[in-house]
Amino acid sequence: MTNVIITGGTGTIGTRLSNLLIKRGYNVIIFTRNISNKKPDKISYVHWDVDKGIIDRESIENADYIINLAGASVAEKSWTEERKKLILESREKAGALLVKALTEIPNKVKAVVSASASGYYGPDNLLSLNDGFTEDDPAGTDFLAAVCKQWEESIEPVTELGKRLVILRTGLVMSKKGGAYKEFTKPLKYRVAAVLGNGRQMQSWIHEDDICNMYLFAIENEKLSGAYNAVAPQPVNNKTLIFSIARACHKFFIPVFVPRFVINIMLGELATEVLKSANLSAKKIEQAGFSFMYPEIMEAAEDLSNR
Repeated sequence: MTNVIITGGTGTIGTRLSNLLIKRGYNVIIFTRNISNKKPDKISYVHWDVDKGIIDRESIENADYIINLAGASVAEKSWTEERKKLILESREKAGALLVKALTEIPNKVKAVVSASASGYYGPDNLLSLNDGFTEDDPAGTDFLAAVCKQWEESIEPVTELGKRLVILRTGLVMSKKGGAYKEFTKPLKYRVAAVLGNGRQMQSWIHEDDICNMYLFAIENEKLSGAYNAVAPQPVNNKTLIFSIARACHKFFIPVFVPRFVINIMLGELATEVLKSANLSAKKIEQAGFSFMYPEIMEAAEDLSNR
């Protein structure tokens, strides 16, 4: 049986991806700091600790693929200096520990697929829909861009070990279990569709099933290597995104534009990222042969609403 290690596999994407891999006949091993998070399923849970350099030797020896999702949540808490340090170091240390393990432990790992984020790029300054960021564009200069750049650099040395490396720069993940979609739907309980700022900022998003299928695609497609934008092919502005979600929920809603200064007060430095326009191109992954189940926001929102 083919063994797949997933670091950070107890989160929204990792949980759904694990179930997908199990259904496809893979053996899944979750590397987690907290074994108490394990669920009564067919998945194996193994302790690791990036701060202490703890990693399971036997799992590395027997692994065929590694999917690296490890990293503290970016949007869960305000960006204090301590939080920003954790966001960066949790990713850098995970990458460094995997590289060290693959260097020192005899293994048969064929490929490493690592998460990154659409925040790799700077703001697009409201470029047209036809001018989205491509994977060849340089990293931005803000905090999250710096995190993504160092995140990717921490895992890149695996290529020197002869491992195929795929990096997925992931947009806003649409899932009822967590992330952006869950936050966007909260005001709808009060019949309010809360548009952020003027709502014109572009949002590159992806349905949870598509991002999980993309990880599977990256594992199974031996020709895939390098960075890919993991976003739906049809980005929308924030107003369209929020209204689409509201309509899919079949609710009467009142549109409310939350002023930029209010968001700044509520979120601090994180507000810059929330309000940033980020239009990414999905052409490279499509040209590699990946097919999206949910290329349009309305069908993605309707699917989630019906779950």
